[in-house]
Formats: sequence, C-alpha cells, structure tokens
Amino acid sequence: MASTRTVIVTVEFSSLIVDNLVTAIVLLDEQLTIHYVNPAAEQLLACSKRRLDQTRLSDILQHSSLELNLLPAILHSGQGLADSDVTFVIDGRPHRLELNASPLSWQRDLLILLELKPIDQQRRISQELNQHAQQQAAKELVRGLAHEIKNPLGGLRGAAQLLEKTLPDPSYTEYTQMIIAQADRLRNLVDRLLGPQRPGTRHDGNIHAVLENVRQLISLDGGECLHIHRDYDPSLPDFTMDPEQLEQAILNIVSNAAQALHPHGGGNITLKTRTAHQAVIHGQRHRVAAKIDIIDDGPGIPRDIQDTLFYPMVTGREGGTGLGLSIAQNLIDQHQGKIEVVSWPGHTKFTLYLPIK
Repeated sequence: MASTRTVIVTVEFSSLIVDNLVTAIVLLDEQLTIHYVNPAAEQLLACSKRRLDQTRLSDILQHSSLELNLLPAILHSGQGLADSDVTFVIDGRPHRLELNASPLSWQRDLLILLELKPIDQQRRISQELNQHAQQQAAKELVRGLAHEIKNPLGGLRGAAQLLEKTLPDPSYTEYTQMIIAQADRLRNLVDRLLGPQRPGTRHDGNIHAVLENVRQLISLDGGECLHIHRDYDPSLPDFTMDPEQLEQAILNIVSNAAQALHPHGGGNITLKTRTAHQAVIHGQRHRVAAKIDIIDDGPGIPRDIQDTLFYPMVTGREGGTGLGLSIAQNLIDQHQGKIEVVSWPGHTKFTLYLPIK
C-alpha cells in the first residue's frame, strides 16, 4: 500500500512558490511604495529587489495607462481592481499586462497585492490577426460603397454637362460648373479610399533611398522646428519592392507624425532601419525582414482609437480624413508586410516589417 506524505506549508515554502511564479507579484503600501517583489517582478520592472525596496511605483513607470491613484482606493473600499489590458512603460519599453490588485492585511498593515501578467505576445498575435481581418472587411465595404457612389456620380456629372450646353443664359454655367467640381471631388475621394489595388512595378531597390525621399519632402514642409533624425543600418540589403508605393506608405505615416507635432511647436522624428531575423508576418515566418521604425515625440495616439487606427475615416486629428494610414496599410500589405504601432504621451512608434526574399 502506497504511503501518503503530508506536506507542511511553511512560510519558507510559500515564499518558494511565489518566487517561482511567472506572474509578477508586487506589494505596495497606500503611498504606492514597494515593499516586496518576486523574481518575475524584478525582471518586469528591470531592477533588483534591493533597489526596488522602498521605491515608489510611479518613479519606475514612465507611463501608465491605468490611473495609479485607483490603487490606494481599494484599501478603503475593500474591493479588488482588475484590468485585462494595462500598458506600463518601463525603461523605455512598453509592456501590455493583465493587472489584478487586491487588499491584503498583514499583521497591522494594509497592503496592496499587485499581480501583473504579461500579455504582449498574445496581444500582438491577436492584434495582427484582427488587423488583417479588419483590413479585408474594410476593403470589401469600401469597394461596395465606391461602386454604389461612383455610378450615380458619373450620371450626375454627365447630366450637368448636358444641362450646361442647353442653358439660355451663360451666367448660369457657374452653377453647373459647381455641380461638376463637387462630383469630381467626391470621385477623387472615393478613389483615395480605394487606394492602389494592384501591385506596381517591382524591382530590387534600396529602402534607404525611399526614406531619404520622404525625409526631404517632410523637411521642406516641416519648417525649422521639425527635426528628422536618421539611424540607418547600412548592412540592410536591397530587396524587391515598388519604391513609389513604399514611399507613399511611409510618407503617409511620417506626414501624420509631422502634423501631430505641428500644434506643439515642432519636435523630433526618427527614421530607423534594422534587419529582423525570423520575423513572423501574418502567421508566416521569414528568415530575414527589413524593420523600419518611424518614431516621434508628439502627444501620442488617443487610446480609444489605437485598435481601429487603420480603418478608413478613423483619425485623431481635427480636419484629418483618416485615409493615410488605411492606404499605407494596404500598400504594405501588397508587399506581404505588416505595420505595428505602440504609443503613449511623448512617444509614438510605427514599425514596418517587409520580408526580404
């Protein structure tokens, strides 16, 4: 008969369990001063337990999407706090986390037990799949709308031209010309919504030449307060591309960055290239890919539109059409690439991945 053994759970054994959790555990007091972290939290917060002790959480975080003053409130209410998607920026790197905060009574002290579970990888995969599916759905929707709009517009324009020829008074042509001009404007808008649907001429090209064209265009229009920095990897090889399409895609993104900086008196945009190895794009692994970062230090993208940023007509800028990023995504998609974005106040980064075959 097999013997059973009772495991006595001591404080040391409990500590061993906590130390081996993959979930980051942080103990805070009401002032959000750290009193304990497990090894997973040390790794997440990029600091040792000794240095974190008696440090305020707000001193470690460069940005938090969660209002930190909500945490002390749970000590008074006695109710926990949960958020399935929180962004903490630590040491310049954004971390997407699932957060649970609970009140904990220890001896005579009331503490906040903070559990932080990284969801970056799952979130990235989910966003990529959703973004791709949303793009296809948006394409079909826009194509259908374009067909329904362009047909009556053509008839409207033709009728205005015929009417203009039969008018007895030439002064009335001002009104028919207005109808024709507005019909043309709406047709151009629909064409911009659709964007280029077919691949252009492909040949081996250098991405840095494309970036330099974009830099020169934005520099001419941006004024002295806009500073564009280059951080290029000279070892990045040439690859098959349509330079005009890539220039348009990158120009749309950089233009958005410049326009976001303009109301704040200018700022900095960095164009950065690197080689990405074993990059996964739309579920397919590529041995080598070009990685292009477009970084600005503007106000950031409003959080409520970040998940729908590439939809047509979605914009965070007053007077914006919301077409630039939708067209950019379409053009990058035609190159079998993808676009990722992370943003918080003072930092926005668009990352383009383009496979090198």
